[in-house]
Amino acid sequence: MAGKIKAIRGMRDILPPETGRWQAVESAAREAFALYGYRELRLPLIERTELFARSIGQDTDIVAKEMYTFPDRHGESLTLRPEATASVLRAVLENGLDKGGGVKKFYTLGPMFRYERPQKGRYRQFYQINCEALGSDAPEVDAEVILLLMEILKRVQLGASRLLVNSLGCPECQVKFKAGLGLFLINKEGLCEDCQRRRNSNPLRVLDCKSIHCREILKDAPVLRDYLCPDCAGHFTRVLALLSRFGVTYEEQPRLVRGLDYYTRTAFEVVAVGLGAQDAVAGGGRYNGLAKELGGPDLPAIGFAIGEDRLLEVLPENLGQGDGKKVFLAALGPGARDKAFSLLQTLRQEGIAAEMDFGERSLKAQMSQADRLGAAYTVILGERELETGQVVLRRMATGDQQQVALSLLPMVLAGL
Repeated sequence: MAGKIKAIRGMRDILPPETGRWQAVESAAREAFALYGYRELRLPLIERTELFARSIGQDTDIVAKEMYTFPDRHGESLTLRPEATASVLRAVLENGLDKGGGVKKFYTLGPMFRYERPQKGRYRQFYQINCEALGSDAPEVDAEVILLLMEILKRVQLGASRLLVNSLGCPECQVKFKAGLGLFLINKEGLCEDCQRRRNSNPLRVLDCKSIHCREILKDAPVLRDYLCPDCAGHFTRVLALLSRFGVTYEEQPRLVRGLDYYTRTAFEVVAVGLGAQDAVAGGGRYNGLAKELGGPDLPAIGFAIGEDRLLEVLPENLGQGDGKKVFLAALGPGARDKAFSLLQTLRQEGIAAEMDFGERSLKAQMSQADRLGAAYTVILGERELETGQVVLRRMATGDQQQVALSLLPMVLAGL
């Protein structure tokens, strides 16, 4: 007999009741996006490999090591999307959504794929909530995007966390900084193999290394803020002033560079207490040159991504576990079951979540099922209750019971 087929390593099933927590996070995000004027995009999971190679950067870990890339039947190289921003821009440019004035605001939710070592809160199929604002270089847009992120995290009850911010400057700033950083790195010994390669090809990527040893070597490295041109310095100062105006606590992190090559100017991360070394639950920044790199117009843009898998590691366990209104109908006998089935549909039409058992099980077994389903109330209905027109309504948390007229039950439950 063949053995059971299991999920692929690094990928997992998300099962009830845990799915309720995911739905709560995504609902909170959708509500906040609507308040800020964002519209949803639903995008393919597979794109041409060229899209990510051109946008993310050849020297990034994602392109060099982590993409799920394969040829299709016609030999075209395709990739499961490792991140969403490039896909969003491709869709915007292809469908003309960038046309017209004003800021174009979009969001998308769904799975991404990266081939990396699975660990707690980090999977090969992982989920992100992405926000993208296109069409303006104004620092007010930067501030609004960060305010939106903090609003979502507040709605999902994220506890102790820190907002880290930096400016990566414009391409001209980065050219000067990379030259200075390259001089600093040229004679440094002990760098990991990746950093030794990157210090020549793209020294900015060295700052993204997760090796504790490399980070120690880099503690005296130059910082981007010292290389900002007047326009970029003024932009960053304005962003910080706006965050302060609205009471957002932040920390300047001069070596924050993010993991993708397309970032310019404002970059930010939110890190959560209690997650260890991999503590970032959200991050983003500006990517003003990406649209042009992908064959479109010079379209300034900024966005962020929330890592749902990692975020849910630190959110309350009871998040999204219902409002306590679910009702279970425990019916004893064929007549009671028939009446309960009609009552089930009546309650649902009144907006009351209700379930019942369809077998001929004992009251004890049905009460156990009500517990497993998390019902707040159980209605006990037997042949005697049919005769008297009175059912027993039991509050599951306390065990308290009361008699309720069967004809008034929907109204009574609606008022609880």
